[in-house]
This record gives sequence, structure tokens and C-alpha cells, in this order.
Amino acid sequence: MAGFDDRKKAQEGQFAHDQEITFKATARRNKLLGLWTAEKLGLTGEAADAYAKEVVKSDFEEAGDHDVFRKVKGDLDAKGLDVSEHRIRREMDELFQTALAQVKAGT
Repeated sequence: MAGFDDRKKAQEGQFAHDQEITFKATARRNKLLGLWTAEKLGLTGEAADAYAKEVVKSDFEEAGDHDVFRKVKGDLDAKGLDVSEHRIRREMDELFQTALAQVKAGT
């Protein structure tokens, strides 16, 4: 029975670790997406950093990525920039992979 309990604790620990990595990578992805969007909006320096923080905060509105997508798409549309839904979602996917690698590498 002790072996089963040890295995269960190890699996629970791995699950918690994976969830933490995913959370950190998602937050990093949102920051990178915010910087990508800021560049398209013509923002630089502190304004770009502030915008990236707004994108990160937007992720706490609802579960999933739709709140982040809605923020970015809405801001791009408001500026009259024609960036497709597909392009934004592809960028989100690519930036998640970049962010995940960075988090795993500890950078």
C-alpha cells in the first residue's frame, strides 16, 4: 500500500508542477503577445511595456484564451489594422511554445 501512496503523491506532485509551468508559460506568452501587438499599434518603450501588462491582466477576465484574444483583436481593430483572427491565434500558439521553452530553461 505504501508503494501505491508514494506513486500517487509523485503523480500529484508532477501534475502540480506541470500546472505551474503552464501558468507561467501562459503569462509569459501573454506578455510576448502584448509586445507583438504593441509593435503593430506603434507603441514603443514604456508604452509598449504598459500595454503588454494590460494584455497579461486581461487573461484574468475569464477562463481560457478568449479574453486575451478579444483584447488584442479589439485593440488592433480599433486602430484600423487588418490582422486576421487566424494570424493572431497562430502568433499566440507560436509565442506559447517560445514562452514554454523559456520557462523550462529558467530564462
